[in-house]
Amino acid sequence: MTQGPLADPIEEAGRIATAARAVGVKPKLLGGAGIHLSSPSARKPPLRRKYGDLDYAIRKKDRQAVQALFPTLGYEANEQFNLMQGDRRLYFYDVDHSRQVDIFIDIIQMSHVIDLRGRLEGDGPCASPSDLLLSKLQIFEVNRKDLVDLTALLLDHPIVKSSNEDCIDCTYVAKVAADDWGMYRTLQENIGKLRQTLDDLDVDRDVVRSRLDELWSAVETQPKPLKWKLRAQVGDRMRWYELPEEVRSPYQPD
Repeated sequence: MTQGPLADPIEEAGRIATAARAVGVKPKLLGGAGIHLSSPSARKPPLRRKYGDLDYAIRKKDRQAVQALFPTLGYEANEQFNLMQGDRRLYFYDVDHSRQVDIFIDIIQMSHVIDLRGRLEGDGPCASPSDLLLSKLQIFEVNRKDLVDLTALLLDHPIVKSSNEDCIDCTYVAKVAADDWGMYRTLQENIGKLRQTLDDLDVDRDVVRSRLDELWSAVETQPKPLKWKLRAQVGDRMRWYELPEEVRSPYQPD
């Protein structure tokens, strides 16, 4: 009999990673759980926290294999959602532990869009530190848990100007921000909130602040195209973000 999902989400992420490797697919863990695996600071106080749902990004070519994989691991598919949205996103549910698995296909589309095509080929279990950072910073309604996770990520990963699996590539982040003024504006807001949150956390604040300075310097100095400059003139008078609807599982009570 196939073992069902484990109660601990981090252990369960490990079980999923092992099963995925066995069938040749490469789901990349996102969110707090992804930062937990990639950042030692997230595994100890004061930044350690509990995790709930699991979020992944996959390559489009892995979609069918992933759709076949999760039911074998004891997950129920959200059939209606997957039928309607399955070209860009999939949902599965762990009934026993009331836990969702949210799977983005090639592109994360939440408050903003992050195109991950070509960035999901590595063999590691998580998205890159740069993409973990962006996936958190792009949340317009960022919360304290998100800011705690970002603190851990910045403590453990230096800022560099090139692609590096163990670092945050500020050139990549800057290009993403220069492609979309709305993304730039949300990053600006959330980095400000992160700086304020640091005052309440017993961590090496100077390291995090200096890395934020390096990151934002790269964002500001990146050349901006005309469409960015035109949108910047409109500014906050027009909404620059989306508020994604939460997908309810058919197994959750109303």
